[in-house]
Amino acid sequence: MNPLDGWLTQGVAAVDAWRSGFGAYQEHPAQQVDPDRFAAAFKEFTERLGDNYPYFHPDYVGQMLKPPHPVAVAGYLTAMLINPNNHAQDSGPATARMEREAIAELARMFGFGTHLGHLTSSGTIANLEALYVARESHPGKGVAFSAESHYTHGRMCGVLGIEGTSVPVDDRSRMDLDALEDVLKKGDVGTVVLTAGTTGLGAIDPIHEALVLKERYGVRLHVDAAYGGFFVLLAHPSSPEPIAPEPWRAIAGCDSVVIDPHKHGLQPYGCGAVLFADPSVARFYLHDSPYTYFTDAEFHLGEISLECSRAGAAAAAFWLTLQVFPLRPDGLGAFLAASRRAALAWAEEITRSPHLSLYQPPELDIVAYFPTAATLSEIDAASARVMTEGMAAGHDPVFVSALRIGAEAFARRHPGVRADADAARVLRSVLIKPEAQSHVDRLHRIERLAARAG
Repeated sequence: MNPLDGWLTQGVAAVDAWRSGFGAYQEHPAQQVDPDRFAAAFKEFTERLGDNYPYFHPDYVGQMLKPPHPVAVAGYLTAMLINPNNHAQDSGPATARMEREAIAELARMFGFGTHLGHLTSSGTIANLEALYVARESHPGKGVAFSAESHYTHGRMCGVLGIEGTSVPVDDRSRMDLDALEDVLKKGDVGTVVLTAGTTGLGAIDPIHEALVLKERYGVRLHVDAAYGGFFVLLAHPSSPEPIAPEPWRAIAGCDSVVIDPHKHGLQPYGCGAVLFADPSVARFYLHDSPYTYFTDAEFHLGEISLECSRAGAAAAAFWLTLQVFPLRPDGLGAFLAASRRAALAWAEEITRSPHLSLYQPPELDIVAYFPTAATLSEIDAASARVMTEGMAAGHDPVFVSALRIGAEAFARRHPGVRADADAARVLRSVLIKPEAQSHVDRLHRIERLAARAG
């Protein structure tokens, strides 16, 4: 029996018991559903849902997608029956408290003491809020971010009407701090975005080294840890396989950080989060609402957020998940450790392959590789064939994604490949599911496709 079935039954029963404590009422006729009409619609609905890739399966290592954990599903669906809105205390008192507690856990994980933060509907909105506060804190100043950072930063600079500057990266896809300092010397940048786990390759910017520039030039440091943030759990000394702790510990000295629980935090979409080290940035959110914020003297979540209505169910799901899988190496960290082990093991297999080449060693759980060939154009064509044939392999498919790499970046890692094009696609696999750890041998069957595509 799927444990989720029992959990959902408990959830429905709990909500029914809560409802029974209020007075009886007559349901409006408009609420009634014709059973035959529903059956027909639901049949089509479930059939159409079949037009999806198997995100749940360890054969799917394409994008950073997986279903939420059943614990999160149970929490979300149970709270959704009430449908609280975490904009204000009176529209979601229980889930607003859960959100504050969950945010406090995230703050402790990153080493923030005092803090201000909340959940958002996505990492994009979380980054928008961080850059909004950056603009208000340093009016007239721009934002610098690495060339490998998420495209949302350039786009959000456009939305906010501030200048965005792309900074070159080194041969490990990390921001080049010498190039950054050249930008900062001009005096027109007020905020630097550092990435803890790029979505392309999982690269980690040298956050610990950037702290010196923060002091030297008086800039804000914002960390986009939307993808990689939970890997901070593996930087703990008690982790069985600790990762280099320096950049992760340095987040505590930064001004803001964004993380997406709907990635490694086991949550359904959409659940992002933004945290600020200085609670006084609440002043930038100040606004007036004539019909809310009257039930509690404490800041309502809507008073420290650019968004208004936000699903209390998202907070409930995340809170419940953290009770079951706490933010420790032996809690949620076990999921990330398994994913990273899988990436490292597969990378090792690739380095021994006569048909595949590793683009660069993985830092987290993203592996980039390509069919071995002499030129960029041959690599590009072979990568496209492998990806297409892998997804169409009938009873034994493997689902990967592609990443476009410029000729200059390629040459820095693989100088023996002839640059007969300005870029090439390589294969990219995101091993975000812990089941990948025991699935590496099966995933490596993609080598056979590479042999045929070469």
